Amino acid sequence: MKSVPAQHGLTLVETAVVAGVIAICAAAAAPRMQGMLDARRLDGFATQLAADLQLARNEAIARNQPVRLSWHAAAGCYVVHTGSASQCACIAADPATCSGGATQIRTVRWSAADRVALQSNAASILFDPQHGTASPTATLRITGADGRAIHHVVNVMGRVRSCTGVGTVPGYRTC
Repeated sequence: MKSVPAQHGLTLVETAVVAGVIAICAAAAAPRMQGMLDARRLDGFATQLAADLQLARNEAIARNQPVRLSWHAAAGCYVVHTGSASQCACIAADPATCSGGATQIRTVRWSAADRVALQSNAASILFDPQHGTASPTATLRITGADGRAIHHVVNVMGRVRSCTGVGTVPGYRTC
């Protein structure tokens, strides 16, 4: 009697079945993964903006001169700077360009690939060096690709309160 040699490896059919199962699992997980990435981008951008609002307030006090945060949503950037709102602008180069004695402190840019948008009811916020107050008060709304939004409400005392719509972004209070 002849003995049959032991099989080593996989057949082409077994390999095709395994590859098919992996492809189905990956296709099912892709939308959920994109949603998770969008949520992380939204939270990261909102956290950075809140930190930069605090930076502008602290810089005004440290420099003993007014510091402003101006945003240019159409250009996809915001600038922390001294001087008037019209003295700093976002152009193709990074960092922003300032004129007339204004000093750029920080420039943050975003693009369509970041899948976030920034809207506000004011073009800029000026932080007073003597009291750390903000003028005007403003609400900045950061919206993600899926429609969820985080709001930063800057009060007259220069403090930032972050909130979101009813249960839309975990970890944030409801507005």
